[in-house]
Amino acid sequence: MVRVSDLPRRAVTRSAKLASLPIGFAGRTALGMGKRTFGRPAEAVAMEIQTRTAEQLFKVLGELKGGAMKLGQMLSIFEAALPPEIAGPYRATLTRLQEAAPPLPAATVHKVLAEFLGDDWRDYFDSFDDEPAAAASIGQVHRAVWHDGRAVAVKVQYPGAGKALISDFNQLARLGRLFGVLMPGLDVKSMLAELKERVVEELDYTIEAESQTVFRDAYDNDPDFLIPEVVAQSGNILITEWMDGTPLSKIISDGDQETRNHAALLYCRFLLSGPKRCGMLHGDPHPGNFRLLADGRLGVLDFGAVDRIPGGFQRRLGLLLRIGTMADIAEIEEALRREDFIREGVDVDADSLQAFLAPITEPFITETFRFSREWLRDMAARVTDLRPSNVVRQLNLPPEYVIIHRVLSAGTGVLCQLECEIPARGESLKWVPGFADDSAAEGIDEAAGDEDGELVTG
Repeated sequence: MVRVSDLPRRAVTRSAKLASLPIGFAGRTALGMGKRTFGRPAEAVAMEIQTRTAEQLFKVLGELKGGAMKLGQMLSIFEAALPPEIAGPYRATLTRLQEAAPPLPAATVHKVLAEFLGDDWRDYFDSFDDEPAAAASIGQVHRAVWHDGRAVAVKVQYPGAGKALISDFNQLARLGRLFGVLMPGLDVKSMLAELKERVVEELDYTIEAESQTVFRDAYDNDPDFLIPEVVAQSGNILITEWMDGTPLSKIISDGDQETRNHAALLYCRFLLSGPKRCGMLHGDPHPGNFRLLADGRLGVLDFGAVDRIPGGFQRRLGLLLRIGTMADIAEIEEALRREDFIREGVDVDADSLQAFLAPITEPFITETFRFSREWLRDMAARVTDLRPSNVVRQLNLPPEYVIIHRVLSAGTGVLCQLECEIPARGESLKWVPGFADDSAAEGIDEAAGDEDGELVTG
């Protein structure tokens, strides 16, 4: 159990911990140079430097609460590039911090409510539960009854959470060189700039309320999904309809095969259909944000992180997914270079690239696919191989694909936790524009030239 006193609070302490990262990096690099001088193989030395760098990076992030912890959660692409002996303890640390997050005292919650709803804030509610129903890295949720009798969820942002988050991010964004050691093919500066923009957006409950309303309208009266209505929003307070149901995490642990397949199909359908139905992608597919309702529908929560995807970019994404399932590796490589997944001047081995992509694209080729933990472990082993010869380390993640990558990676992980068998290819054909296009390679150029093809953020 992590005690409150164990969590670094003062800005000078947090900055000192973050500042230790590049110093440690310099020391490890110097050590590696020395070992090469004494005849150790360059690849073995490089792998050792990367491993030690990763260990220190995730140790420091895991020790910090608030902004750095949130950033650590968002940087899942780096976690995915690590062997389990490093990533495992890091994930465990984040889980302990999340579970140990001390709730705000009732008096502080009341002060925030008064600040944004007025001193007469209680008049808006028939009742308000001072005990939070849920707590996260930047806020907590209270159950209440609105003045019209509706059960509501009141989301309250921690005072100072935004300032701490941005401060930590600015510190860590200076460490692009360190991140680059783990994945040298990555344009770290551009990726971190995109992440920062999304971090700032996630802090703004006005944007979250607007996004949730767009989703709600798009899925209104849908037989498969329920999006709670936004009741009110002011500053750091967001009030939405309360939604009961069985958390997806409970389905993962206790659901029978039929229930898991049903929940997984709806989960996959929701993530894939969002861009086509409302021009947005739900950006946080954590199981805690989904509920299986008594009537069989899937309820969806938390719209703080979304990706706005206009029509032209939807088609580019679909064509790219389609290309990943094609046999001509030269065509695949050309498309990846066109979308900047392989940066200019970076050479990749075509056979290694094809061997890497083939099993990953399998769910989009077969009529049905069984997602399993075993398959996921095999995929993770391909990504977490830190040897310099691993082709994944030469690949880039373009800024416009940061959230998409987060959703595809995390969403696939949830499907594997559900141990489900679903027609993922059929859902892609139905909901992802361009996926069914047989002339995919030529189509990307056309889609990229669409007037609405430029990704809109913020």
